[in-house]
Amino acid sequence: MKLLTLAAITLLSTPAALVAAPPTASSIQQLAASSFAPAIEEYKIPGLVVGVTLHGESFFYATGFASREENTAITPDTLFELGSVSKLFNVSLAALAEARGDLTLNEPVATRLPELEGTPFGALTLMDLATHHSGGLPLQVPDSVEDTEALLEWLAHWQPPHPETRSYSNISIGMLGHITAKALNKDYADAVEQDLFPAMGLKNTWVNIPEQAMNRYAYGYDRETDLPVRVNPGVLADEAYGVKSSALDMVHFLDLQLEHADTSTPVSTALKRIRQGQGRTADYVQDMVWEQYPWPISAEQMVQGNSYAYILEPQPMERIEPPLQPRESVILNKTGATNGFGAYVALLPEEDLGVVVLANRNFPNEARVQATHAFIQRMLETH
Repeated sequence: MKLLTLAAITLLSTPAALVAAPPTASSIQQLAASSFAPAIEEYKIPGLVVGVTLHGESFFYATGFASREENTAITPDTLFELGSVSKLFNVSLAALAEARGDLTLNEPVATRLPELEGTPFGALTLMDLATHHSGGLPLQVPDSVEDTEALLEWLAHWQPPHPETRSYSNISIGMLGHITAKALNKDYADAVEQDLFPAMGLKNTWVNIPEQAMNRYAYGYDRETDLPVRVNPGVLADEAYGVKSSALDMVHFLDLQLEHADTSTPVSTALKRIRQGQGRTADYVQDMVWEQYPWPISAEQMVQGNSYAYILEPQPMERIEPPLQPRESVILNKTGATNGFGAYVALLPEEDLGVVVLANRNFPNEARVQATHAFIQRMLETH
């Protein structure tokens, strides 16, 4: 009787996370199916895959079609356009180059592009580019700019309309990729495909998909016309939004972020670097592309931080000096989209949890955040 009483007391005093059922492929799939079904139905998403890493184990839920016309099913190995989630690889390459001694993220742009000496853009640091701290760069490369040389000429005459603000921009992050690749004496696609992706152990991640992998490349479906589409080339497209990857590889990338690997390698050093807090906005801490919130946090607060105001309008941002070291009790996230695809990644270090959501429809950030937040909460409550 005493033993039974002791066991009961022990059970009652044990945290819920320690007595919850261990995750299984079936339980994770059921939670993912119920969490994402409303968004799939409302936005008529042709195909969606959710990848999870939890305590070093990987789980996947896939539904729908990579190509409706060819009746091809989505799998964890299907290639999706990542859109701006690609920016995480851009800053990872820059941080890896720094770890290997090829550049320093605190140096001014003009150190690498002397033609911009004496200009406001040249005075920005590489870290400013990595954190959108430009003071008002537009979201997109101007339509009149047809190549990188023309963009450099445009930047030589650019004046910051909102100094010391965070301005989400494909130009700033794209130029970081351009500068990093130049420091490595390669073009950007070669730099990530030959240096970064192999160093990370990514086997199904590309800028330029090789012919033998094209059969795994999903079609996106335009949310206005519902026609099959794929991303168009453009100035700095490779650097800003050009990576294609699978849920399988993205879960591995999140595993690396959670340090399920040798922590003494240059890649591990780089991934810790991109998780340092560099600036503080009204809603979150800005890391190198990652956006960092305290955990736990409401879905509504994360929706605010992922709103189009943060994409389309300059926002006040206070520098954090020295930068915050990577923290555990946070959730980091990043959205991405092209005309036909929508992506979302979230990372919770304290819970040893990472989630990636890939869809071949560009559905609203709000829906991605809310569905993923609900999925995460239900996973943590259940497991």
